[in-house]
Amino acid sequence: MEFLDRVGIKPSNSGVYCGRWIEAGGDEIASHSPATGGEIAKLRLGTVAEYETTVAAAHAAFLRWREVPAPRRGDYVRRMGERLRERKEELGRLVSLEAGKIIEEGRGEVQEAIDIADFAVGLSRQLYGLTIASERPQHAMRETWHPLGVVGVISAFNFPAAVWAWNAMIALVCGDAVLWKPSPKAALTALAMTNVCAPVLEEDGFGALLGLCCGEGSDVGAALTHDRRVPLVSATGSTRMGKLVGEVVGARLGRTILELGGNNAIIVLDDADLDMALRAILFGAVGTAGQRCTSTRRLIVQSGVRAELERRLVDAYATIAIGDPLDEDTLMGPLIDAGAVADMQTAIERATAAGGEVLRGGGRLTLEGDLAGGHYVDPCIIRMPQQLDIVCEETFAPILYILEVSGFDAAMAMHNAVPQGLSSAIFTSNISHAERFLSAIGSDCGIANVNLGTSGAEIGGAFGGEKETGGGRESGSDSWKAYMRRMTSTINWGNELPLAQGIKFGD
Repeated sequence: MEFLDRVGIKPSNSGVYCGRWIEAGGDEIASHSPATGGEIAKLRLGTVAEYETTVAAAHAAFLRWREVPAPRRGDYVRRMGERLRERKEELGRLVSLEAGKIIEEGRGEVQEAIDIADFAVGLSRQLYGLTIASERPQHAMRETWHPLGVVGVISAFNFPAAVWAWNAMIALVCGDAVLWKPSPKAALTALAMTNVCAPVLEEDGFGALLGLCCGEGSDVGAALTHDRRVPLVSATGSTRMGKLVGEVVGARLGRTILELGGNNAIIVLDDADLDMALRAILFGAVGTAGQRCTSTRRLIVQSGVRAELERRLVDAYATIAIGDPLDEDTLMGPLIDAGAVADMQTAIERATAAGGEVLRGGGRLTLEGDLAGGHYVDPCIIRMPQQLDIVCEETFAPILYILEVSGFDAAMAMHNAVPQGLSSAIFTSNISHAERFLSAIGSDCGIANVNLGTSGAEIGGAFGGEKETGGGRESGSDSWKAYMRRMTSTINWGNELPLAQGIKFGD
């Protein structure tokens, strides 16, 4: 696999970068392809000692970087985007190889990193504050934004490149440093992204701004979340993990951006375009083998079209090409590991025990040849009698629960009756139903779509969710404000000293 060498992946690698690659002192682990079970490369994990070296270097680089004008910082990010373009194919293939995504999605993930770099370049000239009218004569008020410090990024296996880029590109133009602790399940992609982007900063002695410490959550992750030198921690993962991160960082009055679990639903009403709905459901439920936080997990269907949509879905699922994610014809690759396969089987057993009917799929798949050691499953459709406990939980696998409702109001009540609140969608040609879905009394999610699915967010909009999804926002819109500190300043340009609210204090 020559493409690995082109992104700096060797048979044995260190997982620590602090402006230069240093020897890691932790255990050596092997990264395995979920498609074949075969070893890709070895990686030496960092320890708390290497974390200390990395965070100290990142903080020292930040103290210099914050004085660099924002448009110049943007130019560094522009050059990183160019390097990502040059290595898009190699990086996309590595994402597919290590995370099991089909190659089209692997390329798409790297394109997300390129897109957010482009967005950040423009943002570097738009970190606007406000001019505020003062109630006091001969006074001026203004709001300004300043760099925050070292931003800790904890990422999950399912988006091993894009989530880091969402944070890193924005943080860099805001004047911050970044310290990344990736999932050990996709750490090679983290090494490759660092190999591609960091040299742009190394040229001027700023390489430590992109710190990397691959390690276990129990030591490196704990050190990061407890560290007062890291004022902001952006964590992507399970709700359970996010609660721990939020509690620890909150206890030291730090900030968090939490991107946690999703339990996303598509509502299909009787007046929907079923052809469009079918395509959106397939990508949402089967794309990335159901391992996106925005994957479609619940299908809430009005009674008049439930039987027809079920029939179409069962037929469509039978045509899904499952296999090698690097094969251009494959539509669904493997789950990340054997544990994910077991979790899927347990969820199906719980659903059927509660009265659910499996309409199609659900079993383990053993493929032939080199793929025999992969973690493949048959995507599953289950009709549920009602929204029971198992349906209210997130299972990171291609399970689609179908629930029948009488109309819009019943669909909305069911839609919002889960702990998570990330992405949502409705298919309808009724403008009133569409607008109600997007209103304050409609979807309670951070993302709400009309006549498109739950997956595939663009970088221009703020990404994130409500309730147990964590409330964080990343990527576009004004998400940059989370990476900076706000300062309100008042200037007295007169010769008097009037007090606010008209207070008189002595003569």
